[in-house]
Amino acid sequence: MTISPMATANSSNILSSTFYLTGIPGYEEFHHWISIPFCLLYLVGIMGNCTILHIVRTDPRLHEPMYYFLAMLSLTDMGMSLPTMISLFRVLWSISREIQFNTCVVQMFFIHTFSFTESSVLLAMALDRYVAICHPLRYATILTPTLITKIGIAALLRSAFAMIPLLARLAFFPFCHSHILSHSYCLHQDMIRLACADTKFNVIYGLVLITLLWGMDSLGIFVSYVFILHSVLKISSQEGRFKALNTCASHICAVLILYVPMIGLSIVHRFAKHSSPLIHIFMAHIYLLVPPVLNPIIYSVKNKQIRQGILHLLFPLRISSSLM
Repeated sequence: MTISPMATANSSNILSSTFYLTGIPGYEEFHHWISIPFCLLYLVGIMGNCTILHIVRTDPRLHEPMYYFLAMLSLTDMGMSLPTMISLFRVLWSISREIQFNTCVVQMFFIHTFSFTESSVLLAMALDRYVAICHPLRYATILTPTLITKIGIAALLRSAFAMIPLLARLAFFPFCHSHILSHSYCLHQDMIRLACADTKFNVIYGLVLITLLWGMDSLGIFVSYVFILHSVLKISSQEGRFKALNTCASHICAVLILYVPMIGLSIVHRFAKHSSPLIHIFMAHIYLLVPPVLNPIIYSVKNKQIRQGILHLLFPLRISSSLM
């Protein structure tokens, strides 16, 4: 029986559009058990961020620039982690490892776009702290709701438009070798590794994108804190200096929670390509799951208004009677 060239081409096209996700290599028989901590992490992340969004929306006392930016952070946290949830549990629950090329690209778009957006939101939050500490009397007039909305839209559009050329080129790449991805979701740096074509543009453009976006954001955060420290050191009382710096503690933790795993994942992908697959998988999960889980916890612990809002949500009658 002979196979026509057309049938071969169609088979090749179907093959090239299907990829296979990877769970935890070597621990396939324990995937159902491994899914339990992942379920708990996603549940904590979703509930924590939804609680923050609900409190900021419903409590008039929190209708201030700082809390609007915190709501943006919660949205970007969920936007970065939720696209991975379905594909991760499909793999861990042995439903299917297959993912179509178009679905993979959409997933990559959301993960990378919201990752860059979160970096921009952290820069906006650093500027918020700078204005609050260095120019407290002009705080409300500088950071108006209109300006905050424009900052949020600009951060999202900047990240989304920056990703389009990178992902659009993937449609023209042939994938004639292995179609097995090294994660349970799609990442750009993982997919171009499988392309049997010249990926130089994607590699260089990706490095430039990371350098410009994350680099400029981190530089802006650093400069903001230089000015904040300069202003804080001028405060005469030690209690005043501590109080001013304490308002920045949650933000500093959020910056470290995003940037440390991000840098670690980039280093692993660039310089440790032949290391154990478990290291790549572990770093990728930390990068995508730790910020959405820890950020609401940190802000709940460190911020009195958020803490009171959560208590009021959990025990409305008791809190209301104690305030009367």
